[in-house]
Amino acid sequence: MTSSTPTPDLPAAGDKSSPMMQQYIEIKVAHPDTLLFYRMGDFYELFFGDAEVASRALGIVLTKRGKHQGEDIPMCGVPVDKAEDYLERLIAAGHRVAVCEQTEDPAEARKRGSKSVVRRAVVRLVTPGTITEDRLLEPGRPNWLAAVARRKLSDGEFVYAVAATDISTGRFIVSEAPATALMAEIARLEPREIIVPDAIHDDDGLRAFWDEHRSAITPVAHEGFDPASSERRLKEYFGVAELAGFGQFSQSELAACAAIIAYVERTQLGSRPPLSPPVRAAEGSGLAIDAATRANLELTRTLSGERAGSLLATIDRTLTPGGGRLLAERLAGPLTDPAAIRARQESVAALHEDVALRDRLRSLLRAAPDIARALSRLLVGRGGPRDLAALRDGLSAARTIGGYLESAPALSPELAGARASLEALDPAWGEALAAALSDDLPLLRRDGGFVREGYNADLDEARLLQADSRKVIAALQARYAEESACRQLKVKHNNLIGYFVEVPQAAGEAFVRPPLNDTFVHRQTMAGTMRFSTVELSELQSRIASAGDRAQGIELAVFDALVELLGRHAEAIKAAAEALAVIDVSAGLAELAADLGWVRPQVDDSLAFDVDGGRHPVVEAACRRNGVAFVANDCDLSPPGSAKWGRITLITGPNMAGKSTFLRQNALIVVLAQMGAFVPARSARIGVVDRLFSRVGAADDLARGRSTFMVEMIETAAILNQAGERSLVILDEIGRGTATFDGLSIAWAAIEHLHEANRCRSLFATHYHELTALADRLKRVSNATVRVTEWHGDVVFLHEVVPGAADRSYGIQVARLAGLPPRVIARARDILTELEKSEREKPVSALIDDLPLFSAIAARPAASDAPSAPDMLRDALDAILPDELSPREALEALYRLKGLRRDEAGETIS
Repeated sequence: MTSSTPTPDLPAAGDKSSPMMQQYIEIKVAHPDTLLFYRMGDFYELFFGDAEVASRALGIVLTKRGKHQGEDIPMCGVPVDKAEDYLERLIAAGHRVAVCEQTEDPAEARKRGSKSVVRRAVVRLVTPGTITEDRLLEPGRPNWLAAVARRKLSDGEFVYAVAATDISTGRFIVSEAPATALMAEIARLEPREIIVPDAIHDDDGLRAFWDEHRSAITPVAHEGFDPASSERRLKEYFGVAELAGFGQFSQSELAACAAIIAYVERTQLGSRPPLSPPVRAAEGSGLAIDAATRANLELTRTLSGERAGSLLATIDRTLTPGGGRLLAERLAGPLTDPAAIRARQESVAALHEDVALRDRLRSLLRAAPDIARALSRLLVGRGGPRDLAALRDGLSAARTIGGYLESAPALSPELAGARASLEALDPAWGEALAAALSDDLPLLRRDGGFVREGYNADLDEARLLQADSRKVIAALQARYAEESACRQLKVKHNNLIGYFVEVPQAAGEAFVRPPLNDTFVHRQTMAGTMRFSTVELSELQSRIASAGDRAQGIELAVFDALVELLGRHAEAIKAAAEALAVIDVSAGLAELAADLGWVRPQVDDSLAFDVDGGRHPVVEAACRRNGVAFVANDCDLSPPGSAKWGRITLITGPNMAGKSTFLRQNALIVVLAQMGAFVPARSARIGVVDRLFSRVGAADDLARGRSTFMVEMIETAAILNQAGERSLVILDEIGRGTATFDGLSIAWAAIEHLHEANRCRSLFATHYHELTALADRLKRVSNATVRVTEWHGDVVFLHEVVPGAADRSYGIQVARLAGLPPRVIARARDILTELEKSEREKPVSALIDDLPLFSAIAARPAASDAPSAPDMLRDALDAILPDELSPREALEALYRLKGLRRDEAGETIS
């Protein structure tokens, strides 16, 4: 989804407009691709095309203000105090917003003349990938801003670099991938916003992808990705002389990283988010899962886009936002290094075995706020007193957890590293925050009152003066009321005239005459009231204003000092936040395994795949909620000689029997095992899978002119072209979207290709029972079926997957369960009987024994490669003009064609 805001048809510089509108136009021209929130008092107002876009996106009234070239100027607005609610909705829709604030006091503007406009400037660009506000972020989801760059290899192919940062936490990662893996890498990250140079954005092979992607796509000029300046920009941002300390990066990786830095600096307008140095992910270090497979398996979101019902929602037992983000990241990017996987497993296993340690850690984690995002907000100038409190409480919890881990009998290396990061925190940082902050904190620092009484003597003195002033005002009001004999007299305050005396208009007539007019000076006459000032009130106002300004200045200085303290130790605090997330994820996965009876899988470098009693985690959870037992099933796709099944197993059985569930559960077990979690099974041994492919179900893509069958074929083509020996492929009902023989032929050929060319581990569900005969001819192919039984004409699903092949699909029985009319069911039975009779007389499965296998076919040159021979028959036919032939000439021509056919067949013409 390319994120762009239509630039309105703005007045030219010479057009007659009000000074305010001229100022708006100047600022809008400088930010053409954003919605401009233009501050007008207590509202942000939008004009021209911005107003039309915002009114539709927000569902607010579109009105008008003034004229331009004789036509009304469209306008809409949102209250400043509700702006975050509206920003949230605009950002979710992929828009970018420029926030334009008043940068001077209106009184200062009036000094320049009655028609002078208050100075305004854009103070921030809000984009989907650069937000830090807590209300605009999902607590358990990283908010990635990504950038894509590329370089050309000697063979002319492109290699793509993808850099990504989460400004809200400071994480910064980069990787490089071939063109075929670019979309899979972007699908893994699920970035909220992607920066791409114009050349990549307009690339014919990628343009459709950018247009259809749900992320906000931000095209930028090529200069932003200039490799020549990339290294310099990164050195300046991180304050280093060399980048070698961060690792070795290619030119495209440096360009992608620098593009992110440039975009961050542009949108943050001088603020410098505390980004960590980029960390490079080695190519092939993660399990490759393409976008279609992620969607089919519903790893982090269901097909409808909801988190509920996904694998992530099912396994998430984390207690902190940071832990939730780390769990989502690990689930999205499982590992392929057995040693790294075992390191994570050891952490889960340690907390799985030590129940007391796990329970205590989880109890302490509940008190740990999101210190990573609170720190980031504070360091970019958007934090408030409650963010300081989050750091206070988070640092305290971190120290407590670190101390508790110190007494733990045995920790995994990963947990020991986390403990070291927590112990590195200086207790003085948290103590400084605790000493300074009061118990009841405002949301914004400008509201004041967040510094604890007794922390600063000057602040206490100023506050005391403010409190005494309120008493003085009350006493002064009582004295004025007595002296003037007006009990309705009140002392009030507003920002225009300060403190004033207000009396009913009827009583006010006495105040403008002697002797009261010596004390009370008339200021305003309102509807029903009159207002007066006195010398005492003016002096009191001066003292109070001075005390209030002084108190606010002291509090803001305290706030800045605390932020500066935290900023000096930002890296240590971020390391502690990451440590808390690691502990939270490990403890959560251990709790999950203990609660549901999951086991630690054996993950190694072999090609094994042996799952004993595997279960589908999401479906099992739904069954448990409904009080239904889930039926566990084995799956063995290990190499020949050690496996009970074949490397490719064909699954047959009726609809509703559980074939798709069985396919998906084994793919999900691989994802869980390689992310370092325990798995829902009695035991499991998995040789590392490097690529995971799933084609389960399909929908049409009408926007791109693709039918359901076309989508199915595109996904199948990707699998057959990319799967290798270490891949796991699950395929469901290949070829069912077209004619029977076409579909059967495609499924048949696909199985042979998987067997001979891809040589991968695969589960292949099908209703083409003829394909089960392939198990007798292909040594790595076996059959399995989902058991069912019939009872009084109804089909009963047993959900057990056993070796063997189904002899029928029970489709009519399933249709009956679905509620098709009895007459339709009866007629279907009659038709089925006739079709089965025809099949028995000339079965399609007999072709399996007659046709050569894929390997033999592949050895022959393709038809397009063979030399073309003269086709005399076609040439003669093309030479005939039927409309010009007499009956006798037509008969003679027919005999000539028949003779040519016999001649080409090698027979003698008599």
